[in-house]
Amino acid sequence: MRDTETVQQAPSDLTAPLAVPDHLTGFGNHHVTEAVAGALPVGRNSPQRAPLGLYAEQISGTAFTRPRAANARTWVYRIRPSAAHPPFHRIDNGLLRTAPFTEVEPDPNRLRWNAVPIPAEPTDFLDGLFTVAGNGDVMTHAGIGVHWYRANRSMADRYVVDADGELLIVPQQGRILLHTELGRLAVAPTEIAVVPRGIRFRVELLDDAARGYVCENYGAPFTLPERGPIGANGLANERDFRYPVAAYEDREEPVQVVQKFGGNLWAADYDHSPLDVVAWHGSYAPYAYDLTRFMAIGTISFDHPDPSIFTVLTSPTDTPGLANADFVIFPPRWLVGEDTFRPPWFHRNIMSEFMGLVHGVYDAKAEGFVPGGASLHNTFAAHGPDAETYARASTAELVPQKVGDTLAFMFESRWTIVPTAAALAAPHRQHGYDAVWAGLRREFRTP
Repeated sequence: MRDTETVQQAPSDLTAPLAVPDHLTGFGNHHVTEAVAGALPVGRNSPQRAPLGLYAEQISGTAFTRPRAANARTWVYRIRPSAAHPPFHRIDNGLLRTAPFTEVEPDPNRLRWNAVPIPAEPTDFLDGLFTVAGNGDVMTHAGIGVHWYRANRSMADRYVVDADGELLIVPQQGRILLHTELGRLAVAPTEIAVVPRGIRFRVELLDDAARGYVCENYGAPFTLPERGPIGANGLANERDFRYPVAAYEDREEPVQVVQKFGGNLWAADYDHSPLDVVAWHGSYAPYAYDLTRFMAIGTISFDHPDPSIFTVLTSPTDTPGLANADFVIFPPRWLVGEDTFRPPWFHRNIMSEFMGLVHGVYDAKAEGFVPGGASLHNTFAAHGPDAETYARASTAELVPQKVGDTLAFMFESRWTIVPTAAALAAPHRQHGYDAVWAGLRREFRTP
Protein backbone atom coordinates (compact mmCIF):
# COMPACT_ATOMS: atom_id res chain seq x y z
CA MET A 1 0.00 0.00 0.00
CA ARG A 2 1.04 3.63 -0.39
CA ASP A 3 1.51 6.38 2.19
CA THR A 4 0.82 9.90 0.93
CA GLU A 5 1.40 13.27 2.50
CA THR A 6 -1.80 14.73 1.06
CA VAL A 7 -4.64 13.58 -1.14
CA GLN A 8 -5.34 16.16 -3.80
CA GLN A 9 -8.91 15.11 -4.50
CA ALA A 10 -12.21 15.47 -2.75
CA PRO A 11 -14.17 12.25 -2.18
CA SER A 12 -16.54 13.20 -5.00
CA ASP A 13 -13.77 14.02 -7.49
CA LEU A 14 -12.35 10.66 -8.48
CA THR A 15 -10.57 11.98 -11.58
CA ALA A 16 -8.15 14.38 -9.85
CA PRO A 17 -4.56 13.13 -9.45
CA LEU A 18 -3.29 11.74 -6.16
CA ALA A 19 -0.14 13.12 -4.55
CA VAL A 20 3.02 11.14 -5.24
CA PRO A 21 3.70 8.94 -2.19
CA ASP A 22 6.91 9.54 -0.26
CA HIS A 23 7.32 5.86 0.54
CA LEU A 24 5.71 2.42 0.29
CA THR A 25 4.95 0.31 3.35
CA GLY A 26 4.90 -3.33 4.39
CA PHE A 27 7.81 -5.65 5.14
CA GLY A 28 8.54 -8.01 2.24
CA ASN A 29 5.59 -6.80 0.18
CA HIS A 30 5.60 -6.92 -3.61
CA HIS A 31 5.78 -3.20 -4.32
CA VAL A 32 4.92 -1.44 -7.60
CA THR A 33 6.16 2.09 -8.31
CA GLU A 34 7.07 4.33 -11.23
CA ALA A 35 8.65 7.78 -11.31
CA VAL A 36 7.19 8.48 -14.77
CA ALA A 37 3.67 7.42 -15.65
CA GLY A 38 3.60 4.57 -18.13
CA ALA A 39 7.14 3.34 -17.41
CA LEU A 40 5.95 -0.04 -16.12
CA PRO A 41 4.83 -2.63 -18.68
CA VAL A 42 1.35 -4.03 -18.11
CA GLY A 43 0.76 -7.75 -17.75
CA ARG A 44 4.33 -8.87 -18.45
CA ASN A 45 7.87 -8.28 -17.14
CA SER A 46 10.01 -8.27 -20.28
CA PRO A 47 8.13 -7.12 -23.37
CA GLN A 48 9.86 -7.03 -26.73
CA ARG A 49 10.41 -3.33 -26.18
CA ALA A 50 9.95 -1.89 -22.69
CA PRO A 51 7.90 1.33 -22.38
CA LEU A 52 9.50 4.76 -22.88
CA GLY A 53 12.64 3.28 -24.44
CA LEU A 54 13.74 1.77 -21.13
CA TYR A 55 15.60 -1.50 -20.58
CA ALA A 56 13.99 -4.31 -18.57
CA GLU A 57 16.28 -6.03 -16.06
CA GLN A 58 15.70 -8.48 -13.23
CA ILE A 59 17.61 -8.30 -9.93
CA SER A 60 17.47 -11.70 -8.19
CA GLY A 61 18.11 -11.62 -4.46
CA THR A 62 17.46 -15.35 -4.11
CA ALA A 63 17.92 -18.37 -6.33
CA PHE A 64 15.21 -18.72 -8.98
CA THR A 65 13.85 -21.90 -7.41
CA ARG A 66 13.46 -20.70 -3.83
CA PRO A 67 9.91 -21.26 -2.50
CA ARG A 68 7.53 -18.47 -3.42
CA ALA A 69 7.29 -17.20 0.17
CA ALA A 70 11.07 -16.80 0.37
CA ASN A 71 11.73 -15.75 -3.23
CA ALA A 72 12.97 -12.18 -3.57
CA ARG A 73 13.39 -10.50 -6.93
CA THR A 74 12.67 -7.15 -8.49
CA TRP A 75 12.12 -6.09 -12.10
CA VAL A 76 13.59 -2.68 -12.90
CA TYR A 77 13.09 -0.48 -15.95
CA ARG A 78 16.13 1.68 -16.45
CA ILE A 79 17.69 4.15 -18.85
CA ARG A 80 20.68 1.86 -19.51
CA PRO A 81 21.14 -1.78 -18.55
CA SER A 82 23.52 -2.15 -15.63
CA ALA A 83 25.70 -4.36 -17.86
CA ALA A 84 26.85 -1.22 -19.70
CA HIS A 85 30.00 -0.43 -17.73
CA PRO A 86 33.79 -0.68 -18.16
CA PRO A 87 36.02 -3.15 -16.26
CA PHE A 88 36.54 -2.86 -12.49
CA HIS A 89 40.03 -2.53 -11.05
CA ARG A 90 41.28 -3.11 -7.51
CA ILE A 91 41.56 -0.16 -5.14
CA ASP A 92 42.78 0.10 -1.56
CA ASN A 93 40.51 -1.38 1.13
CA GLY A 94 41.37 1.25 3.75
CA LEU A 95 40.21 0.02 7.17
CA LEU A 96 37.57 -2.27 5.67
CA ARG A 97 38.07 -5.98 6.37
CA THR A 98 36.10 -9.12 5.47
CA ALA A 99 35.68 -12.67 6.80
CA PRO A 100 37.44 -14.90 7.46
CA PHE A 101 39.01 -12.71 10.15
CA THR A 102 42.51 -14.03 10.71
CA GLU A 103 44.57 -10.93 11.55
CA VAL A 104 44.55 -11.69 15.28
CA GLU A 105 44.21 -14.77 17.43
CA PRO A 106 40.68 -15.18 18.84
CA ASP A 107 40.76 -13.84 22.40
CA PRO A 108 38.28 -14.69 25.21
CA ASN A 109 38.68 -11.28 26.87
CA ARG A 110 35.87 -8.74 27.00
CA LEU A 111 36.40 -5.61 24.91
CA ARG A 112 34.94 -2.12 24.90
CA TRP A 113 35.46 1.05 22.84
CA ASN A 114 34.53 4.70 23.06
CA ALA A 115 32.90 6.34 20.06
CA VAL A 116 35.01 6.32 16.91
CA PRO A 117 36.10 9.92 16.17
CA ILE A 118 34.82 11.83 13.14
CA PRO A 119 37.85 12.37 10.82
CA ALA A 120 39.30 15.84 10.44
CA GLU A 121 39.98 15.37 6.71
CA PRO A 122 37.14 15.19 4.15
CA THR A 123 35.70 11.66 4.41
CA ASP A 124 32.61 10.14 2.83
CA PHE A 125 30.63 7.09 3.98
CA LEU A 126 32.75 4.60 2.06
CA ASP A 127 36.13 6.03 3.04
CA GLY A 128 34.98 6.26 6.66
CA LEU A 129 34.18 2.57 7.09
CA PHE A 130 36.21 1.02 9.93
CA THR A 131 35.84 -2.71 10.50
CA VAL A 132 35.60 -3.65 14.18
CA ALA A 133 35.14 -7.41 13.98
CA GLY A 134 33.37 -10.26 12.24
CA ASN A 135 33.01 -13.98 11.72
CA GLY A 136 32.19 -16.65 9.15
CA ASP A 137 33.40 -16.75 5.56
CA VAL A 138 32.19 -14.38 2.89
CA MET A 139 32.81 -16.96 0.16
CA THR A 140 30.34 -19.40 1.71
CA HIS A 141 27.75 -16.72 2.57
CA ALA A 142 28.00 -17.24 6.33
CA GLY A 143 28.66 -14.79 9.13
CA ILE A 144 28.80 -11.04 9.52
CA GLY A 145 31.15 -8.09 9.39
CA VAL A 146 30.73 -5.33 11.99
CA HIS A 147 31.81 -1.82 11.02
CA TRP A 148 31.65 1.75 12.19
CA TYR A 149 30.94 4.45 9.64
CA ARG A 150 31.93 8.09 10.08
CA ALA A 151 31.68 10.83 7.48
CA ASN A 152 31.80 14.60 7.09
CA ARG A 153 30.93 14.86 3.41
CA SER A 154 28.42 13.38 1.01
CA MET A 155 29.08 10.95 -1.84
CA ALA A 156 28.38 13.14 -4.86
CA ASP A 157 30.05 11.49 -7.86
CA ARG A 158 30.68 8.16 -6.15
CA TYR A 159 28.50 5.11 -5.66
CA VAL A 160 28.98 1.83 -3.82
CA VAL A 161 27.57 -1.68 -4.18
CA ASP A 162 28.22 -4.59 -1.83
CA ALA A 163 28.20 -7.98 -3.57
CA ASP A 164 29.33 -9.69 -0.35
CA GLY A 165 26.36 -8.99 1.89
CA GLU A 166 23.40 -6.84 2.77
CA LEU A 167 24.06 -3.77 4.91
CA LEU A 168 22.12 -3.01 8.08
CA ILE A 169 22.88 0.64 8.85
CA VAL A 170 22.30 1.98 12.39
CA PRO A 171 22.78 5.79 12.56
CA GLN A 172 24.06 7.13 15.87
CA GLN A 173 24.83 10.74 14.96
CA GLY A 174 23.55 12.77 12.03
CA ARG A 175 20.84 12.17 9.44
CA ILE A 176 21.66 10.53 6.12
CA LEU A 177 19.83 10.18 2.83
CA LEU A 178 20.36 6.94 0.93
CA HIS A 179 20.08 7.38 -2.83
CA THR A 180 19.57 3.83 -4.16
CA GLU A 181 18.73 2.28 -7.51
CA LEU A 182 15.14 1.87 -6.33
CA GLY A 183 14.66 5.29 -4.74
CA ARG A 184 15.56 7.37 -1.71
CA LEU A 185 15.38 6.64 2.02
CA ALA A 186 16.14 9.18 4.73
CA VAL A 187 17.16 7.76 8.11
CA ALA A 188 18.16 9.38 11.39
CA PRO A 189 19.32 8.16 14.80
CA THR A 190 16.64 5.83 16.29
CA GLU A 191 15.99 4.53 12.75
CA ILE A 192 17.70 1.85 10.67
CA ALA A 193 18.06 1.10 6.97
CA VAL A 194 18.83 -2.14 5.15
CA VAL A 195 20.40 -2.11 1.68
CA PRO A 196 20.21 -5.56 0.03
CA ARG A 197 23.24 -7.28 -1.42
CA GLY A 198 23.99 -6.02 -4.93
CA ILE A 199 21.96 -2.79 -4.80
CA ARG A 200 23.90 0.33 -5.84
CA PHE A 201 23.61 3.45 -3.67
CA ARG A 202 25.30 6.60 -2.45
CA VAL A 203 25.06 8.36 0.92
CA GLU A 204 24.22 12.04 1.26
CA LEU A 205 24.73 13.73 4.62
CA LEU A 206 21.83 15.84 5.86
CA ASP A 207 23.92 17.22 8.73
CA ASP A 208 27.54 18.35 9.01
CA ALA A 209 28.73 14.90 10.10
CA ALA A 210 27.37 11.40 10.51
CA ARG A 211 28.42 8.36 12.49
CA GLY A 212 26.95 4.95 13.20
CA TYR A 213 27.24 1.21 12.90
CA VAL A 214 26.94 -1.28 10.03
CA CYS A 215 26.23 -5.00 10.18
CA GLU A 216 27.32 -6.53 6.89
CA ASN A 217 25.29 -9.72 6.70
CA TYR A 218 26.92 -12.40 4.52
CA GLY A 219 24.23 -14.96 5.35
CA ALA A 220 20.50 -15.33 4.75
CA PRO A 221 18.76 -11.96 4.32
CA PHE A 222 17.32 -10.36 7.43
CA THR A 223 13.69 -11.14 8.04
CA LEU A 224 11.21 -10.68 10.87
CA PRO A 225 11.48 -13.24 13.68
CA GLU A 226 8.61 -15.60 14.39
CA ARG A 227 6.44 -14.44 17.28
CA GLY A 228 5.56 -17.89 18.58
CA PRO A 229 3.30 -17.73 21.68
CA ILE A 230 3.33 -13.91 21.50
CA GLY A 231 0.75 -14.29 18.75
CA ALA A 232 -0.17 -12.16 15.75
CA ASN A 233 0.95 -8.73 17.01
CA GLY A 234 3.90 -7.08 18.70
CA LEU A 235 7.64 -6.57 18.29
CA ALA A 236 8.32 -5.02 14.84
CA ASN A 237 5.11 -4.84 12.82
CA GLU A 238 5.20 -5.28 9.04
CA ARG A 239 3.25 -2.10 8.36
CA ASP A 240 5.96 0.12 9.87
CA PHE A 241 8.69 -0.74 7.36
CA ARG A 242 9.24 1.90 4.66
CA TYR A 243 10.32 1.19 1.09
CA PRO A 244 11.32 3.82 -1.47
CA VAL A 245 9.22 4.99 -4.36
CA ALA A 246 10.93 5.03 -7.74
CA ALA A 247 13.32 7.96 -8.26
CA TYR A 248 16.07 8.14 -10.85
CA GLU A 249 19.18 10.09 -11.78
CA ASP A 250 19.62 10.87 -15.48
CA ARG A 251 23.26 11.96 -15.34
CA GLU A 252 25.67 11.62 -18.26
CA GLU A 253 28.97 12.56 -16.66
CA PRO A 254 31.95 10.74 -15.15
CA VAL A 255 31.24 8.95 -11.85
CA GLN A 256 32.98 6.20 -9.90
CA VAL A 257 31.24 2.99 -8.86
CA VAL A 258 32.98 1.02 -6.09
CA GLN A 259 32.06 -2.62 -5.67
CA LYS A 260 32.88 -4.76 -2.64
CA PHE A 261 33.48 -8.23 -4.01
CA GLY A 262 35.21 -11.20 -2.39
CA GLY A 263 36.32 -9.06 0.51
CA ASN A 264 38.05 -6.39 -1.58
CA LEU A 265 37.12 -3.06 -3.14
CA TRP A 266 37.00 -2.66 -6.91
CA ALA A 267 36.24 0.52 -8.84
CA ALA A 268 35.02 1.36 -12.32
CA ASP A 269 34.65 4.75 -13.99
CA TYR A 270 31.17 5.06 -15.50
CA ASP A 271 30.02 7.78 -17.85
CA HIS A 272 26.56 7.87 -16.25
CA SER A 273 24.84 7.43 -12.92
CA PRO A 274 23.97 3.80 -12.04
CA LEU A 275 20.82 5.04 -10.29
CA ASP A 276 18.80 5.31 -13.48
CA VAL A 277 15.82 3.09 -12.62
CA VAL A 278 12.63 4.88 -13.69
CA ALA A 279 10.19 2.21 -12.46
CA TRP A 280 10.28 -1.10 -10.62
CA HIS A 281 8.15 -3.81 -9.11
CA GLY A 282 9.12 -6.64 -6.78
CA SER A 283 10.10 -7.57 -3.24
CA TYR A 284 13.89 -7.16 -3.35
CA ALA A 285 14.45 -3.57 -2.26
CA PRO A 286 16.02 -1.42 0.46
CA TYR A 287 13.91 -0.51 3.45
CA ALA A 288 13.92 1.61 6.62
CA TYR A 289 12.35 1.21 10.03
CA ASP A 290 11.72 3.57 12.94
CA LEU A 291 12.87 1.77 16.10
CA THR A 292 10.55 3.88 18.27
CA ARG A 293 7.67 1.89 16.74
CA PHE A 294 8.99 -1.39 18.17
CA MET A 295 6.44 -2.85 20.58
CA ALA A 296 8.57 -3.98 23.51
CA ILE A 297 7.25 -6.90 25.54
CA GLY A 298 8.47 -7.74 29.05
CA THR A 299 7.62 -9.34 32.34
CA ILE A 300 4.53 -8.33 34.31
CA SER A 301 5.25 -10.77 37.13
CA PHE A 302 8.86 -11.57 38.00
CA ASP A 303 12.33 -12.17 36.48
CA HIS A 304 14.02 -10.39 33.60
CA PRO A 305 13.03 -12.12 30.34
CA ASP A 306 15.51 -13.37 27.76
CA PRO A 307 16.70 -10.55 25.46
CA SER A 308 15.46 -12.50 22.42
CA ILE A 309 12.07 -10.84 22.95
CA PHE A 310 13.68 -7.61 21.73
CA THR A 311 14.67 -9.04 18.32
CA VAL A 312 13.82 -6.68 15.45
CA LEU A 313 15.36 -8.67 12.57
CA THR A 314 17.00 -12.07 12.22
CA SER A 315 19.23 -13.75 9.66
CA PRO A 316 18.33 -17.44 10.10
CA THR A 317 20.41 -20.54 9.47
CA ASP A 318 19.46 -24.12 8.66
CA THR A 319 19.21 -24.77 12.41
CA PRO A 320 15.94 -23.29 13.73
CA GLY A 321 16.52 -20.70 16.42
CA LEU A 322 20.28 -20.51 15.87
CA ALA A 323 20.82 -17.27 14.00
CA ASN A 324 23.57 -16.20 11.68
CA ALA A 325 22.77 -12.77 13.12
CA ASP A 326 20.06 -11.23 15.26
CA PHE A 327 19.50 -7.48 15.49
CA VAL A 328 18.20 -6.83 19.01
CA ILE A 329 17.35 -3.48 20.61
CA PHE A 330 16.90 -2.32 24.20
CA PRO A 331 14.43 0.57 23.86
CA PRO A 332 12.59 2.70 26.45
CA ARG A 333 10.24 0.49 28.50
CA TRP A 334 8.62 0.00 31.87
CA LEU A 335 10.09 -2.31 34.51
CA VAL A 336 7.54 -3.69 36.97
CA GLY A 337 8.84 -7.14 38.00
CA GLU A 338 8.28 -8.04 41.64
CA ASP A 339 11.15 -9.47 43.72
CA THR A 340 13.27 -9.15 40.57
CA PHE A 341 16.76 -7.98 39.75
CA ARG A 342 15.61 -5.76 36.91
CA PRO A 343 18.71 -5.06 34.81
CA PRO A 344 20.02 -7.85 32.57
CA TRP A 345 21.33 -10.66 34.71
CA PHE A 346 24.88 -12.00 34.92
CA HIS A 347 25.32 -14.22 31.95
CA ARG A 348 27.45 -16.59 29.88
CA ASN A 349 26.11 -17.21 26.40
CA ILE A 350 26.93 -19.65 23.59
CA MET A 351 26.08 -16.79 21.21
CA SER A 352 28.51 -13.89 20.66
CA GLU A 353 27.33 -10.35 21.38
CA PHE A 354 28.45 -7.05 19.85
CA MET A 355 26.67 -4.10 21.46
CA GLY A 356 26.34 -0.45 20.52
CA LEU A 357 24.56 2.54 22.04
CA VAL A 358 22.64 5.11 19.98
CA HIS A 359 21.79 7.44 22.86
CA GLY A 360 21.26 7.58 26.60
CA VAL A 361 22.44 5.08 29.20
CA TYR A 362 22.30 1.29 29.02
CA ASP A 363 20.62 -0.07 32.14
CA ALA A 364 23.30 -2.73 32.76
CA LYS A 365 26.23 -0.30 32.65
CA ALA A 366 26.24 2.82 34.79
CA GLU A 367 29.49 4.21 33.38
CA GLY A 368 31.82 3.76 30.42
CA PHE A 369 29.41 2.45 27.78
CA VAL A 370 28.92 5.64 25.81
CA PRO A 371 26.81 6.63 22.78
CA GLY A 372 28.72 5.71 19.64
CA GLY A 373 30.82 3.22 21.58
CA ALA A 374 30.72 -0.56 21.50
CA SER A 375 31.42 -3.71 23.48
CA LEU A 376 32.20 -7.26 22.44
CA HIS A 377 31.40 -10.26 24.63
CA ASN A 378 32.25 -13.43 22.78
CA THR A 379 30.91 -16.92 23.27
CA PHE A 380 30.80 -17.87 26.97
CA ALA A 381 32.50 -14.64 28.06
CA ALA A 382 31.10 -13.84 31.50
CA HIS A 383 29.37 -10.47 31.56
CA GLY A 384 26.52 -8.57 33.13
CA PRO A 385 25.84 -5.46 35.19
CA ASP A 386 28.81 -3.53 36.52
CA ALA A 387 29.38 -3.20 40.27
CA GLU A 388 27.61 0.15 40.57
CA THR A 389 24.53 -1.07 38.71
CA TYR A 390 24.39 -4.24 40.81
CA ALA A 391 24.63 -2.30 44.07
CA ARG A 392 21.85 0.03 43.05
CA ALA A 393 19.48 -2.52 41.49
CA SER A 394 19.84 -5.13 44.26
CA THR A 395 18.72 -2.64 46.94
CA ALA A 396 16.26 -0.42 45.02
CA GLU A 397 12.63 -0.05 46.02
CA LEU A 398 10.70 -2.08 43.43
CA VAL A 399 8.17 0.50 42.30
CA PRO A 400 7.21 0.69 38.61
CA GLN A 401 10.18 2.27 36.82
CA LYS A 402 10.42 3.77 33.33
CA VAL A 403 13.70 3.16 31.51
CA GLY A 404 13.47 6.28 29.38
CA ASP A 405 16.52 7.85 27.77
CA THR A 406 18.09 4.80 26.18
CA LEU A 407 18.51 2.97 22.92
CA ALA A 408 21.11 0.23 22.94
CA PHE A 409 21.32 -2.58 20.40
CA MET A 410 23.07 -5.90 19.85
CA PHE A 411 24.33 -7.82 16.85
CA GLU A 412 24.22 -11.39 18.14
CA SER A 413 25.70 -14.31 16.20
CA ARG A 414 26.14 -18.05 16.57
CA TRP A 415 29.85 -17.78 15.71
CA THR A 416 32.79 -16.20 17.53
CA ILE A 417 33.19 -12.55 16.53
CA VAL A 418 36.89 -11.87 15.96
CA PRO A 419 38.15 -8.26 16.20
CA THR A 420 40.46 -6.68 13.66
CA ALA A 421 44.00 -5.59 14.46
CA ALA A 422 43.01 -1.97 13.81
CA ALA A 423 40.14 -2.17 16.31
CA LEU A 424 42.38 -3.67 19.00
CA ALA A 425 44.99 -0.97 18.45
CA ALA A 426 42.50 1.91 18.13
CA PRO A 427 43.13 4.88 20.47
CA HIS A 428 39.45 4.90 21.43
CA ARG A 429 39.56 1.33 22.76
CA GLN A 430 39.03 1.26 26.52
CA HIS A 431 41.81 -0.55 28.34
CA GLY A 432 41.04 -1.98 31.75
CA TYR A 433 37.40 -2.79 30.89
CA ASP A 434 37.47 -5.73 33.33
CA ALA A 435 37.67 -3.24 36.21
CA VAL A 436 33.93 -2.49 35.96
CA TRP A 437 33.33 -5.80 37.72
CA ALA A 438 36.14 -5.42 40.27
CA GLY A 439 33.81 -3.96 42.90
CA LEU A 440 31.65 -7.09 43.02
CA ARG A 441 32.58 -8.35 46.47
CA ARG A 442 31.87 -11.54 48.36
CA GLU A 443 28.52 -11.31 50.14
CA PHE A 444 28.03 -15.00 50.96
CA ARG A 445 26.90 -15.73 54.47
CA THR A 446 25.59 -18.88 56.12
CA PRO A 447 22.25 -18.97 57.93
